[in-house]
Amino acid sequence: MIEQYFKKRGIMDLLAAYQNELLALVAILVVILIYIKIKRKNEDNEAAEEAEDQTIAVTDETLFEHEEAVENTEDAQTVNQAEQETASDEESIEMLDGKEEGDFGIVESTTADKKAPQEKKIHKRDVPPHAKIVKEDFKEFSGQRLLLAEDNIINQKVIQGLLAESGIEIVVANDGVDALEILEKDDNFIMVLMDAHMPRMDGFEATRKIRENPKYDHIVVVALSGDTAADDIRKMTEAGMTEHLEKPLKMDALYDVLYAYTPDENTSQTDDNYSELDVEEGLEISGDDSEFYHEILEEFIKSYENAHEVIDRFIKHNNIDNADKLLLDIIGVSANIGAQNLNKIAVQLKTSLREDDNHKSRLLFTFKEKLEALIKEIKKYLHSQS
Repeated sequence: MIEQYFKKRGIMDLLAAYQNELLALVAILVVILIYIKIKRKNEDNEAAEEAEDQTIAVTDETLFEHEEAVENTEDAQTVNQAEQETASDEESIEMLDGKEEGDFGIVESTTADKKAPQEKKIHKRDVPPHAKIVKEDFKEFSGQRLLLAEDNIINQKVIQGLLAESGIEIVVANDGVDALEILEKDDNFIMVLMDAHMPRMDGFEATRKIRENPKYDHIVVVALSGDTAADDIRKMTEAGMTEHLEKPLKMDALYDVLYAYTPDENTSQTDDNYSELDVEEGLEISGDDSEFYHEILEEFIKSYENAHEVIDRFIKHNNIDNADKLLLDIIGVSANIGAQNLNKIAVQLKTSLREDDNHKSRLLFTFKEKLEALIKEIKKYLHSQS
């Protein structure tokens, strides 16, 4: 008993002496166990993910093979259907020996078919902004000739009275037949005012015949009609009528049409000629010094390319004196470079600066057109000389 007691006592003393070391050993064992457990868990997760990836891969491959099989099946069906249709077509062709009656819905055009009139290329000007038009404004078109095809005597008198003091010559035709007979003898007209509905030959038929004749390519046909529906306007256009004036006639509308299609004697030009720039005159004034002339032209572009905008601002702000000075400069320079058309309109605009706005706005619009055309020609000329 005593011996056993002392043995146990020795063990207890030994444990007490190495208590800290034993605790450290136990802690290490616990950590090792936890590490082993975590590692096994991670290995299990990786194995599960790998198995899942393999399953997905197998599924995708299966689906791909299925889709490929479906496509092959559909292609085979398509080829089979195409072969059947081809065989059917060949069979149909063999059945048709060319002796069957009918055209099978195909209508071949012949020279006897009625052709629509070809659209003529007629120069059209932009209409400047203006106030209410009065009879005196039509004097702007003095010297022009109009053919009026109208069967109603009252309508004839209204138009003749409206333009009586304008200087425009009006020749009257009572229907389409009269209009064609007049044109056969005299085609010196800028425009035909064509009533749509007339006896013997209406305006549609008369217009088609006019448009078929190249002799009348320079003549604009303007419809006169109370028909304003879209289908009616379309029929007039298809017949070859370029514009439409509604009855009862309005002065503003007539003025706009006359302005748009009245030939501007200075608008025609070829590739080798200039309508706004007289190069020979400009060179002569410059002492036949082409280099000096070119310098003046380049300076003109820099100084006056936007002059119409500047003048317009001066007028709107009632700064007439500055507008007058700028136009005076342009008048002098334009004469020196051979731009007589711009020179003339600049003189007219300068004179009108203190007149009514209606006349002044139209002149400013024309000035803008002339200036832009001149700038374009100067650039073209300088480019050809470089």
